[in-house]
Amino acid sequence: MTLHPSPRVRRLGLVPYEQAWEAMKSFTAARTAATADEIWLLEHPPIYTYGVAGRSEHLPGADCAIPVLKVDRGGQVTYHGPGQLVAYVLLDLQRRHLTVRSLVRALEQAVIDLVSDFGISASRRVDAPGVYVRDAKIAALGLRIRRGCSYHGLSLNVDMDLAPFRAIDPCGHAGLEVTQLRALGVDAPINDIGERLISKLTRHIVLAASGMEKQS
Repeated sequence: MTLHPSPRVRRLGLVPYEQAWEAMKSFTAARTAATADEIWLLEHPPIYTYGVAGRSEHLPGADCAIPVLKVDRGGQVTYHGPGQLVAYVLLDLQRRHLTVRSLVRALEQAVIDLVSDFGISASRRVDAPGVYVRDAKIAALGLRIRRGCSYHGLSLNVDMDLAPFRAIDPCGHAGLEVTQLRALGVDAPINDIGERLISKLTRHIVLAASGMEKQS
């Protein structure tokens, strides 16, 4: 059994989406077999993004003042804004012997464990990747794999304005409710939540790579 090292962590603060996206693509394109894996923790100014198979009927109307950007991840439309934590996972999946499915499960379990620390029960869905508290989505996932390496990642709603979600079909599901930690009674500072998220992510990525992650 091989225990791979934890990814390096970069805490980047508030970064425009397109700047972070271009940086992820450049990082992944320049990778070699010796490049260390990284996790980038950040927030974005308000923006809607949708993936390569995104459908126009799920997008906001033409009169929307928030920018809309088609990107190269999987998944449908979502919203990013201040108060939402975004964790980008730049990993060499081949080196870690990870499948896309095992990475998705590791990301989901990290969020499930995090909210459990605050007494909140959350779950995943087979038909719709992400993390849910009852019927409301609290975390969204979207990945791109290039030459066996991942980028993009997950977003966790902490303490943000949820109103922009009402202008879209979140993740392509009409009427899907969205929630956040603040609405569930968690008032911890977002930086503290970020550190918890990093801890959970690194743990579950290492466990998944070593074959010790539960598959329940």
